[in-house]
Amino acid sequence: MSETTPATPPRAPRRIWALAWPIILSNVTVPLLGLVDTAVVGHLPDSRYLAAVTLGATLFGFLYWGFGFLRMGTTGLTSQAAGREDDEAVKNLLGQSLLLAALIGGLLILAGDPLIALGLRLLDGSPEATSLAAEYAGIRLLSAPAVLANYAILGWFLGQQNSRVTLALLVLTNGVNIALDLLFVVGMGLTSDGVALATVIADYTALTYGLWRVRHQLATLGGRVRRSRLLRLSAYGELFRVNAQLFVRTLGLLFAMAFFTSRGAAQGDTVLAANAVLLQFIMLTSYGLDGFAHAAEALTGRAVGRSRWDEFAATVQAAARLSLLTAGLAALAFALGGEWLIALLTGLPEVRDTAATYLPWMVAMPLLAVWSYLLDGVFIGTTATREMRNSIFIALAVYLPTWWLTRGLGNHGLWLAFSVFTTVRSGVLIAYYLHYRRTRWSHDASLSARN
Repeated sequence: MSETTPATPPRAPRRIWALAWPIILSNVTVPLLGLVDTAVVGHLPDSRYLAAVTLGATLFGFLYWGFGFLRMGTTGLTSQAAGREDDEAVKNLLGQSLLLAALIGGLLILAGDPLIALGLRLLDGSPEATSLAAEYAGIRLLSAPAVLANYAILGWFLGQQNSRVTLALLVLTNGVNIALDLLFVVGMGLTSDGVALATVIADYTALTYGLWRVRHQLATLGGRVRRSRLLRLSAYGELFRVNAQLFVRTLGLLFAMAFFTSRGAAQGDTVLAANAVLLQFIMLTSYGLDGFAHAAEALTGRAVGRSRWDEFAATVQAAARLSLLTAGLAALAFALGGEWLIALLTGLPEVRDTAATYLPWMVAMPLLAVWSYLLDGVFIGTTATREMRNSIFIALAVYLPTWWLTRGLGNHGLWLAFSVFTTVRSGVLIAYYLHYRRTRWSHDASLSARN
């Protein structure tokens, strides 16, 4: 593996930005695909098709998000192996992650019918839309191995500080998906099934491209893939440890989001729709903050692998400055242009008025959430995933009682509870970070300096 000059404090912001901008740009392609899906199906003569795609896409959003550990865990472990210049471990981690992705993807396909039935029952759509959504989901599920393998490939390249592959893969996936949407639905007259088929083909196209990029990257690395490490269960110990904590953490986060949605729905369709609009503000903020967090994953992991704690500290400081700047700009933008953005997202007067009532929560949210984004990246890079898991469940232990005590405030109480959840999660991660800076990491730094 070619050695890269360690990042020093003056260079750290540039290294972070170089890794972050492709991720930020690739994130922007995600809502574009959603807009095209909505547009092509929304112009069909029956609204059931749009409802079916919405239900099916929501189901798979939650399902695949639950296995996002394949991306995060692979990034953290790969970045540390790259920092140690252990090319053999870098290669073997990819092989293990791809095998794990294939196994989970195959199990999802085998368990497809009951999973789809349960998921759609929980989403509680109309019988007509649910029937079409089941057909859509049955097709989409065929791409599960490809989606999960793409997660592993993205994490592997990011762990080696190559975020441009992330950009290329997501642009390719969404570009092919959009083109096939238009071909199948507009050109060939298919409906929601055409949208699902387009997504499956796009996912496998991206996997083919990703494996091609992997082949070229493997040729630049030393060492070799050891079959014994791929086939021996005990060799997966660290990968399982990291991924299990991330999986449980993601389930807790999914519960928090689902609870928020369900409590909003209990207050009526207008409040539900207004909250859905406002959640897009959080999504917009995540485009920038995720980019810096992912860059922090790769750079802090490499610093840990190299035992370069000066580099580690410089990375965290630079990422914090860029993240805080982004969060501040987002809060300012929402304060000044929030009502315009709401009007852009919905044309329904009652939804606009309701969303505007709760807009102040969106102004505060980026400033409350910024630390959870950044420190998630730091803890993924250091593979301190137990702490990430703990932060979610400690925050949930405060979130639910807060909602209970503020039910009389209606939707303001719900947003207050969610803001408290975000604040506590950030606070717990900050506390862990400061503790480890004083103990574990400072001790490792002193040992490294003596050696």
